Amino acid sequence: MKKYGLCIPMVLLFFACQQRKAKNEVDLVKSPSEQVNGFLGTSGDHGQMSPAAASPFNMISIGPVTHPGTHTGYDYYAKEFLGFVHTHIEGVGCRGGGGNILVKPIGNEEVDEKLLKKHESAKPGYYKATFENGISAEMATDHNYGVHQYHFPESGKMLKVDLAYAFLNRFEEAQHTAVGNTIKGWVDTKTVCDRGRYRLYFYMEFDHVSTISKSQKDSYVIYGTGNPTIGLKIGFSSVNEEFAKTRVVNGGSLSKTIEKSTLAWNALLGHAKVEGEADRVALFYSLLYRGLQSPYVVSEPDGSYKAIDGTIQKSKDSVYHGWAIWDNYREQMPLLSLLYPQKYGDIARSIANLYLYGKNDWSTQFEPSNSVRTEHAQVVLLDALEKGHELPLIKIKDSLIKEIEKLDFGSPDKALESSYDLWASSKLMLSIGDTMLANEYLNKALDYKTYWEKDFSDMAWPDVDRMGARGLYQGTLWQYRWFVPFDIEGLQSLAGGESAFREQLDQFFEENNYNHANQPDLQVPGLYNATKEPWKSQKLYRELMLDTVVQAYFNNNSKGIDPYIGRIYNNSPRAYLKTMDDDMGTMSSWFVLRAMGFSAVNVGEPVYYVTAPIFKEVELNWSSQKSFKIQVSNYHKDHFYIKSVQLNGKPLLRNWLTHQEIMNGGELIVETDSVPNLNWGTENQFLTKVSIEKD
Repeated sequence: MKKYGLCIPMVLLFFACQQRKAKNEVDLVKSPSEQVNGFLGTSGDHGQMSPAAASPFNMISIGPVTHPGTHTGYDYYAKEFLGFVHTHIEGVGCRGGGGNILVKPIGNEEVDEKLLKKHESAKPGYYKATFENGISAEMATDHNYGVHQYHFPESGKMLKVDLAYAFLNRFEEAQHTAVGNTIKGWVDTKTVCDRGRYRLYFYMEFDHVSTISKSQKDSYVIYGTGNPTIGLKIGFSSVNEEFAKTRVVNGGSLSKTIEKSTLAWNALLGHAKVEGEADRVALFYSLLYRGLQSPYVVSEPDGSYKAIDGTIQKSKDSVYHGWAIWDNYREQMPLLSLLYPQKYGDIARSIANLYLYGKNDWSTQFEPSNSVRTEHAQVVLLDALEKGHELPLIKIKDSLIKEIEKLDFGSPDKALESSYDLWASSKLMLSIGDTMLANEYLNKALDYKTYWEKDFSDMAWPDVDRMGARGLYQGTLWQYRWFVPFDIEGLQSLAGGESAFREQLDQFFEENNYNHANQPDLQVPGLYNATKEPWKSQKLYRELMLDTVVQAYFNNNSKGIDPYIGRIYNNSPRAYLKTMDDDMGTMSSWFVLRAMGFSAVNVGEPVYYVTAPIFKEVELNWSSQKSFKIQVSNYHKDHFYIKSVQLNGKPLLRNWLTHQEIMNGGELIVETDSVPNLNWGTENQFLTKVSIEKD
């Protein structure tokens, strides 16, 4: 009896421990937003990102400005803060853009006291900083709405608001009034690269303030009360002040805004569920988060929006703006099409809508938000059309034609890029029944072969690895020579056939000619998928995502100048290669797609090459209740070669999937190995090719 009496408590203790262990394991399961590192890429020229409080596809993002700062006005290692601004455009050239409406908390109006950082934290939708003088600041965002909360020591509390502040002195003019505890009006600012202008209507409401005093033409001082806190609510609109005011009137508290933003981020990030090594999961969600910052929803609840000619229009769809299409059509747009098809449809229609109101390659003088470039928009339109989205192509046909008539063939890179646009436009014209124009454009697109043979055939010239040679933009002849994504079969033929093409790819990578710091050759690591050695793409993808590589090119330098050896993607403030901008989610999306096991073959054709995911399991979920699950059998974190693949229980011998096959839902089982399967993926290969339609 004594023996059993001792045993029963031990059994109870065992089950209690097991229950506690199970509970602790559940507690350790983090939501997608909790995995995000808000400081990734926020130091130096290693991504040009911001830790600002941001909500998805939202043109208002509230974050710190430091001295010194980078493209987004901030550097992680800087200690002195200048205040907090409300717009950021992530990781773009021309030293960035945005930085509207600076708010600075000060403890003593008579003393120019510096804000020196003591501690800071950031997560999706929320940012907080504390300073050595006892002041602390918190901020959170919802759609085009933001909340600030400033906590002061007992005495001397106020805010300085500078409406004329913008990065790189790009502020143009403002109109505003202060009434009671509010300031409302608009600010005009130059867009990125000073090519255009955007106007933001704003409404600001302060609490725990005694007076608002205008200190200079476009700045105010807000004086606090006996309360140690000053609050600020701010709303933005591209249409008018009333919409901005409505956001403030209906806006929630700081805690409610944090809660709402967290729910929104978890919903979007949760479209991709991944299971694997903790560091890889955290890096994945941190980069996916960066891919969902832009473009911005600029339409109002009643459908009104400002078009790029300054007129107010209405739409039944959500209207997006804030473009860097020359960069992110390559990676971010395919990612959005896969994870968020409904949003992608609205984004594509928003791009189509630009043609009705005076689209050009850069910004206009009436942009509804900060923006950059729109080259290759027709490629995105074709991509959306091929993926089943309705577009008003007949309505914008004349504008599409005018854009094609202005294509530039003046340099080797432009000749290839313009040929790609011609190919896309030929497909668009074919879709609306203009066979004659479709054939004309396609024949012109095939002239790429003449340009290619002139500048890219002979790689023995001494300038082939020199950045900017022969007028190239941010690339070399080695890097641009592969840019014929719409006709890989024709490119192989120009190179001398599949074997010669493969040997030239080998030389390209062995000599470290590949440049991941910029976009022109991002698709090249995947080109082995179109050869007899697809396993080389599997190896390259894993190296570029997670392993040590050699990178010889940065910005406009040529080879031999301080090459980089190490990882490209790091979950740290110095995240990327030097001079490697994220370009509004482009480089982040490159990683996210391949981490899940996909890469777009050719934007404009709904096909993805298959590679080994870096996780045990990936699940894509959509609002349609369908899901596509990818399971890795024989999983090992260092295995990246594909041994075999099954799609919905049947062997898949080809190394590609269509967009529709993924969207239909189902299960993909990828068996990996430490050595390549020299046969898998060599049957029924997908090579893009051009065929002329007959009348």
